[in-house]
Amino acid sequence: MSKVIEADFLSAESDVGFSWSTLFGRPSFNGTCRVLVIDDNRDTTRLIKVLLESRGDYFVLPENDPAKAHQTAQEFRPDVILLDIVMPETDGGEVAAQIEKDPKLQGTPIIFLTALVTKLEAKNGLEIQGHSFLAKPIRVPELVEAIEHHLPTRRKPMTGQ
Repeated sequence: MSKVIEADFLSAESDVGFSWSTLFGRPSFNGTCRVLVIDDNRDTTRLIKVLLESRGDYFVLPENDPAKAHQTAQEFRPDVILLDIVMPETDGGEVAAQIEKDPKLQGTPIIFLTALVTKLEAKNGLEIQGHSFLAKPIRVPELVEAIEHHLPTRRKPMTGQ
C-alpha cells in the first residue's frame, strides 16, 4: 500500500521574514511545470496539489492567503496560476490585477477557478478579465488540459506513475 505523507516544517500562520527562494535562489524542477494554486479553501488547494503531483509532471505550491498571493507568485515564479475568484478580503480579480502589473510576472497564464459559472458557459470559451476559467467542480483531465493549453511551450504530459 502506498501512502502520501505531507509535512509542513513551518506552520501556515508563521511569518518568519524570509523565503526559501531568497536563501537558495529559484529552485530547478527538472522540466516539471510549476503551478501556483491560490484559493482560500485549504482542502481545494491540497486536493489539486495531490492530484496534479501524482501525475509526475507538476510541482504545485498552494497559497491559501490571497493577500500573500502576489508575493508568493514573485518568489515561486510559476509557469501557470490557478486562481479562485471568490475569496474573502482580496478576490481573485484583484490578485490577477496585481500579478498582471508586475513586470516579472506579466504573461504568466492565469486560469480562474469558479463556481459562479456553469460548465456550459466555461465550454463556450468565455473569459473573465481576459483569462480562461474552469467551472467548479473541476475534473482532473479538464484541469490538465487547461494547464497544458496555457503553457508557453506545449509539452506532452507524462502519464501517471
